[in-house]
Amino acid sequence: MESESVKQISECFIKACDFPENWKPTIQLTPSDLGLMSIHYIQKGLLFKKPPGLLSNAQECSAFLDRLKQALSVTLFHFYPLAARLATHKTQHPHSYVVYIDCINSPGAKFVHSRVNLSVSDILSPTCVPRVVEHFFDHYKAVNHDGHTLSLLTLQVTELTDGLFIGFSQNHCVADGTSFWQFVNALSQVFQDEKIAALNPPYLERWFPDGCGPLCSLPFTHHDQFISRSYEAPELVGRIFHFSAPALARIKSKANACCKDRGVNVSTLQALSALVWRCVIRVRGLQKDDMSSCNTSVNMRSRLQPPLPPNYYGNCIQTVGAVTTAGELLENDLGWAAAQLSEAIAKHDNKAAREKLMKWVKNPSIYQIGKLVNPGLVMFGSSPRFNMYGNEFGMGKALAVLSGHDNKFDGKGTLYEGHQGGGSIDVDLCLTPHSMMALERDEEFSDALHYF
Repeated sequence: MESESVKQISECFIKACDFPENWKPTIQLTPSDLGLMSIHYIQKGLLFKKPPGLLSNAQECSAFLDRLKQALSVTLFHFYPLAARLATHKTQHPHSYVVYIDCINSPGAKFVHSRVNLSVSDILSPTCVPRVVEHFFDHYKAVNHDGHTLSLLTLQVTELTDGLFIGFSQNHCVADGTSFWQFVNALSQVFQDEKIAALNPPYLERWFPDGCGPLCSLPFTHHDQFISRSYEAPELVGRIFHFSAPALARIKSKANACCKDRGVNVSTLQALSALVWRCVIRVRGLQKDDMSSCNTSVNMRSRLQPPLPPNYYGNCIQTVGAVTTAGELLENDLGWAAAQLSEAIAKHDNKAAREKLMKWVKNPSIYQIGKLVNPGLVMFGSSPRFNMYGNEFGMGKALAVLSGHDNKFDGKGTLYEGHQGGGSIDVDLCLTPHSMMALERDEEFSDALHYF
């Protein structure tokens, strides 16, 4: 199956049907945007069973694609930065290196139609996610800086023998996961022929911390000074673990029972993250004195004072983590680990967020995966709170949410809304083959996973 190739049928570029009255020809990037220049695009997509009319009727399939293109053009009216490109303005005297979004000089967002001779079962039946899924997305291994020449958004529709996969590849410098799913939700809504007035339009005004902006000049003269493509992850396998609502309730209850004397009440997500953290570090076999951290992305929109609108469009996340030694993590109980995460997240308030941003402004740095990854790291991205399965595109509920090659490394977990619904959570976890085999045999992990 891995050798089965995805064949491109066609591609084109889609522009917004029009521009809103208050549109801007250029949009400046904030410190939160600029730090992501050297990491990959966000790649998330939805797998659907083909409706009967699309199974063998080429005319019906063509009509579906045309309708999706039209919906994309209309949705880009509200999300017009996604049809743009990145641009850089440089001067030597005085020195200035400013990267921004150019909303004029661009052919638009990209739309790709492709096909693969595989079935839905071929994708969902294997224990681990097939590598061919990485090619259901455009911008394979591209970093965000490549948005100077590549589209900031590509929608790729891949036909399977009995299914359709709609893959979205979006430049992470333009927006974070919250904004990513806001766009997908809007596109689905427009496709379903709902009134445009019913959309919750994005808030496109970029937010800069006090004393910064609206122009952030980077301390470089050429992008080779801050773009790195040298990191190659070791052989990895990705598996999606399904945690039912009863299993999550049991994990949370167990963690909070251990926290009774600590004065901490941990959330379901904190308890689940702590469980995965402990189990992954155990199967890696680290030494007691080796450092370990569990990092997660925190949405700062509501934490800032004054808060930003929930529909703020851009990057408004920061990475927060708990740090300890492998010995301390495993010698203590699940509640202790969950409490470390809970306390770290609770402390990351408006003051902490602004201090972190101003530290970046004084000494700008570009995140590079190769410098972040280490044997003690477990990191979570995305959120099960995003509305993923509400995007039906006229085909009913999706069968699965899957991701591409984006920013994957040993110990990376991607959190999805559970397909079962009802508060369930799916964790797409990447590990080395040896660690994955050991995790599947880990008693604490298996006990938590298989509770119904």
